[in-house]
Amino acid sequence: MTAAVPAVTLNNGVTMPQLGFGAFQVGEKEIATALENGYRSIDTASAYGNESDVGRALRSSGIARDEVFVTTKVWNTDQGYGSTLAAFDASLARLRLDYVDLYLVHWPAPARNTYLDTWRALEKIHADGRARAIGVSNFRPADLLHLLDAGGTVPAVNQIELHPHLQQAELRAFHARHGIVTEAWGPLARGGLLRHPAIVPLAGRLGRTPAQVVLRWHLQLGNVAIPKSATPERIRQNLDVFDFELTDADMAAIAALDNGTRTGPDPDFFN
Repeated sequence: MTAAVPAVTLNNGVTMPQLGFGAFQVGEKEIATALENGYRSIDTASAYGNESDVGRALRSSGIARDEVFVTTKVWNTDQGYGSTLAAFDASLARLRLDYVDLYLVHWPAPARNTYLDTWRALEKIHADGRARAIGVSNFRPADLLHLLDAGGTVPAVNQIELHPHLQQAELRAFHARHGIVTEAWGPLARGGLLRHPAIVPLAGRLGRTPAQVVLRWHLQLGNVAIPKSATPERIRQNLDVFDFELTDADMAAIAALDNGTRTGPDPDFFN
């Protein structure tokens, strides 16, 4: 059995596992495998089309609801105050849950210019006790400043593409100044780092997989990470990262890999 996953404390006092399972492009079987192997945080979204799978896997797992941290997100076309409230109701119905632990605005969608109204809807959902925490995803510093200047709730989390090729130092520093947790999606660059000539020998020296080394780097930076895999053995391995540490030299070698390469959309243009 893997070691217990440490938790991070969000700015409203809610605790969140530092390592979770990303449910993008997977189904009930993979989510059930993750729960069986000790994951207690599942990240989904209405756009993934698998909230019902998450709900079924949770119910069949026999794990108490309050032991699993469930995140979902509102999609761009549902942004706006009333439409976000309706989208959240639909997500809860698909999940068959009374509440989620974290609800996120999936993208800032700058051309739509609706995320302030969307955020007001999230604040109501939180105030009504139907989301224990609220946050954003793929927001840039300017988007976050716009939210903060509006004087409402500070997002608990910003979930962003983050991996050794895209380390987002400016955004992580902004988060640190404002008490926002950095959560990394695509933490393994969608597999693009697993054969990297700087990662493979480091993994060999440590007797670990390249994925384990990259996930350990995230944890030591203080990021929350949500790796995804459809392979049972990799699902298990990705959680088995709490009994070794990278040295300062190891961390520096990985820090040198930053080249600004994205594997997903650029939030400047994705609407």
